[in-house]
Amino acid sequence: MTRPSVLIPIAPGTNRNDELAVAFEAAGARAAQVPLEALRSGETTLADHQILALPGGFSYGDALGAGRLLGLDLTGWFHDQLHQGLQAGMPIIGICNGFQALVHAGLLPGADIAASLADNDHGRFECRWVWLQSASKRSVWTGELSEPLWCPVAHGEGRFVVDDVEPLVESDQVAFRYSDADGQQAHAVYPLNPNGSIDDIAGVTDPTGLVLGMMPHPEDHVFARQSPHRRRANGNRCLALFEAGVRAVSS
Repeated sequence: MTRPSVLIPIAPGTNRNDELAVAFEAAGARAAQVPLEALRSGETTLADHQILALPGGFSYGDALGAGRLLGLDLTGWFHDQLHQGLQAGMPIIGICNGFQALVHAGLLPGADIAASLADNDHGRFECRWVWLQSASKRSVWTGELSEPLWCPVAHGEGRFVVDDVEPLVESDQVAFRYSDADGQQAHAVYPLNPNGSIDDIAGVTDPTGLVLGMMPHPEDHVFARQSPHRRRANGNRCLALFEAGVRAVSS
């Protein structure tokens, strides 16, 4: 069976593309890392691929705000391609800076809900391993996850902010919450919740369940060897997240 292709766009300042490519390859896909210039020129298009994955890093040096200029690329250069992809059922994931770009592009949370990713509560860059509990059955990415995931965060602007969180909860759009090792919600306790996000939200999905954005880096824990603690080396890995996205376009 032909492996599905994952498009990983690369903007100036993107630096998490290699790890994301490795994660998708391990999940059974082919990863195509493509500079934005090649997409703008039409050398390749979104329709040539089955999954879109926006990696982390500092696209455009975070000029005008983290992910803002990449978000403008999505709404300007690639608006039609994105919406055609979504209409065709294309899964999309944005991690860290990619999540920020999806929010700026208006793809997340969607449904006319305004949200943002603000400076961390403690006013500093947070780089630590965190626990995540999947919270949405709507998302094609998280619907089958059973155990808490363990992976690092690395961001300075990751605090999820929304005026009213209830519509997101009621529509099953909260994809991940920060938790403890047993999957119990962090309840804003630092450092379980590293940035002060409302309702401990670490990731959200759109109303279709196709688009996932999350601040932590699941691509950094798909193999046991990536774990900093040997006693947890064989558990709580994030490979299942990427496998779910691949499975969604392989069935």
